[in-house]
Amino acid sequence: VQLQASGGGRVQAGGSLKLSCAASGSLITVNGVAWYRQAPGSQREWVGTIASSGQTHYAPSLEGRFVISRDVGANTAYLEIGSLRSDDTGVYTCSQTYRSKQYWGHGTLVTVSS
Repeated sequence: VQLQASGGGRVQAGGSLKLSCAASGSLITVNGVAWYRQAPGSQREWVGTIASSGQTHYAPSLEGRFVISRDVGANTAYLEIGSLRSDDTGVYTCSQTYRSKQYWGHGTLVTVSS
């Protein structure tokens, strides 16, 4: 299983960004995809998950500005972040559990400037 997160970059506060997580070796319709983020100096935190069914779940503290979606044909999950704030800065990573083992992508850096 390989996961490739992309789409990060430097964005102005108040803007939006859409991150991608391309999966290979495991279908996102069989194994869901979870998004995590890690701010500088902080522990990694769970952002949300899109289950194999397509149902989405979000961390309660983040719900509202984060939207997870997927493209089944491309076997890719997305994380769209709106109204970006400086505390959204961090490395965003996607993860997938396949046969009881958790796989991680390398992550993509999001920097929000004010």
